[in-house]
Amino acid sequence: MALADRADLATRLLIAIALVVGVGAATDWAVGATVGPGLFHEHLLRAVATGESPTDHADRAYAAASALTLSIALVTALIASAGVSVIIARRIRRSLAPFAQAAHRVAIGERNVTVSPPGIGPEFDRVAAAFTAMATDLAHVEDTRTHMLADLAHEMRTPLAVLAAYLEAVGDGVERLDESTMHIMQAQVERLSRLSADVALVTSAQEGRLSLDRHPIDVDTVVKGAAAQESDRLAECGLTIHVRSAPGLLVDADPDRIGQVLTNLLENARQHTPPGGVVDVEATAEVDAVRVTVHDSGEGIAPQDLPRVFDRFFRVDVARDRAHGGSGIGLSIARAIATAHGGTLVAESEGLSMGSTFSLTLLRLRTEPERAGAPER
Repeated sequence: MALADRADLATRLLIAIALVVGVGAATDWAVGATVGPGLFHEHLLRAVATGESPTDHADRAYAAASALTLSIALVTALIASAGVSVIIARRIRRSLAPFAQAAHRVAIGERNVTVSPPGIGPEFDRVAAAFTAMATDLAHVEDTRTHMLADLAHEMRTPLAVLAAYLEAVGDGVERLDESTMHIMQAQVERLSRLSADVALVTSAQEGRLSLDRHPIDVDTVVKGAAAQESDRLAECGLTIHVRSAPGLLVDADPDRIGQVLTNLLENARQHTPPGGVVDVEATAEVDAVRVTVHDSGEGIAPQDLPRVFDRFFRVDVARDRAHGGSGIGLSIARAIATAHGGTLVAESEGLSMGSTFSLTLLRLRTEPERAGAPER
C-alpha cells in the first residue's frame, strides 16, 4: 500500500494496463485448459463413431477451442479494462473536484483557499501544493493592493482637504487670495505631485520598467554628494552627519538613482532621529561588493516591524508616524532601485530607541590593478 501511495500516475496507469493484460491472459489460459480437452475428446469420439479422419476432427477441435477461449478472454479483458477505467476515472474525478471548487472560490474573490494533496500520485500532490501557494500569493497581493489603496487615499486626503478648504474660503470671501494663501495651496499641489511621482517610480522599479543609465561610477563620489545635499537639512534638525568613504569603490550603476537611494535613507534618518542625534554614513569594499551603510541614533524599529519597513505606505506609531512627514514611500523606492541594480537593501535595528542601520550592497567592479593582482592572491 505504501508503494502504491508513492507511485506516480504513469506508473499506476502502467500497472492498470498490465492488470488488464494479465486478466486476459489468465482467462485465455483458464478457458483453454478447461474447454480445450473436452472439445478434443468430443471430436475424437465423433471421428471414431463416423469413421472420419481423426486429423480433421483434431483441426476442428483446435479451431473451436481457440475461437472459444480467445472470445471469452477478449470479453473478459474488455470487462476488466472497462472496470479498471471506471475506477481510475472516478478516482481522478474525485481528486480533481477539490481543484475545481478551489478555483471557483478564488474566482469569486475568496482568500486563503487551500487544496489538500489528493494522494493519487506526486504529480497531483505538487499541483495541489502549487495551487495553494498561488492562492496564498494572490491573497497577499490582494491584501497589499487593498492596504495600498487605503493608504494612498489617506495620503491624498490631507492635501485635497486643505485645497478644498482654502478654495471654499476664498470663494466665500473669508480668505484672501494673497501670496501666503497661494504658497500654502502650491505646497499641497506639490505634495500631491510628489506622491504621484513616487508611486509611479516604485511601481516601475518593482515591475522592472525603471530606466537606468548605468555605467562605472565611484561610490565615494555619490556618497559624498548625497551627504552634502542633505547636510543643511540635517543641521537644521540639530543632527550631526559623519561620512567615511574613500575613492576607488567602483560599481556599475546609475549615479542619479543611487544618489536617490542615499538621500531617501538620509531623509528617513532625519525624520526619525531627535535633535542632538548622529547620522553615520560609511562606504566599504568587500570581496565582490561595495556596501554603504546609513546608521542613525534615532527611534529605532521594533522587531515585528522590521520585515515591513520597505512596504509602501507602511508606518507604525513610533518609527514611521505620519507626523514625521514624507509620503511614506521613500524606503520602498530605495529598495526597488537597489533591486533594479541587482543589489540589496536591508534594515537592522536592535529595537526601539536603539537606532537603525540601512545597508545598501552593490556588485563591485574591480580596478585594473586589482584585476592584475587577483591571480597572485
